[in-house]
Amino acid sequence: MAAYKRILLKLSGEALMGDDAYGINRETISRIVGEIASVAAMGVEIGIVIGGGNIFRGVAGTATGMDRATADYMGMLATVMNAMALQDAMRQAGLNSRVQSALNIEQVVEPYIRGKAIRYLEEGKIVVFAAGTGNPFFTTDTAAALRGSEIGAEVVIKATKVDGVYTADPVTNPNAQRYARISFDEAIGKNLKVMDATALALCRDQKLPINVFSIFRPGALKRVVEGCDEGTLVHC
Repeated sequence: MAAYKRILLKLSGEALMGDDAYGINRETISRIVGEIASVAAMGVEIGIVIGGGNIFRGVAGTATGMDRATADYMGMLATVMNAMALQDAMRQAGLNSRVQSALNIEQVVEPYIRGKAIRYLEEGKIVVFAAGTGNPFFTTDTAAALRGSEIGAEVVIKATKVDGVYTADPVTNPNAQRYARISFDEAIGKNLKVMDATALALCRDQKLPINVFSIFRPGALKRVVEGCDEGTLVHC
């Protein structure tokens, strides 16, 4: 039984790499699509914001010393490539999806139009939001908070490599404890790396909870949507 009717899933570009140094690992993206399919089968409306680190990492050396806005636009284009790959993998899995881009590339993907995105969701289509906010200096975390607020999502679900938010880095500190629940103010005050400060503040102001979980734990996404104690819930 789903605890949410409409969700915004934030996927990092790195999540698509698998064990590769950069790029898209086909086996990994197929497994992630399987997790998404299990949630779609519950009748949940799904919006997805995807990052571009897996592709941009490959050209990061070239971007060193580059104008920040130019580098950010390159990163946005990387998210469009990821969104197209994700859409193709979902098509092969029998999932109906649409890609909407904050940058205008109409020969390739649709432009972002809020009303159309909401209609797609109501029709049961999965909507992938690419190119971040369409503006430099803003992260895809902020794009997830923004799109989640715009489409009326009930929760932003952030997929990471770690199974939640911890008191310290669990990789370097074996005594680190996972938070099951934490308030926005506490997360901001303790400078916990949930999302960047802009995204956190926007979600707090919109009373939009964030659930951080590991995309690499089988069935974790479905458990989050069912309202189980999976990962960390950041709330008002």
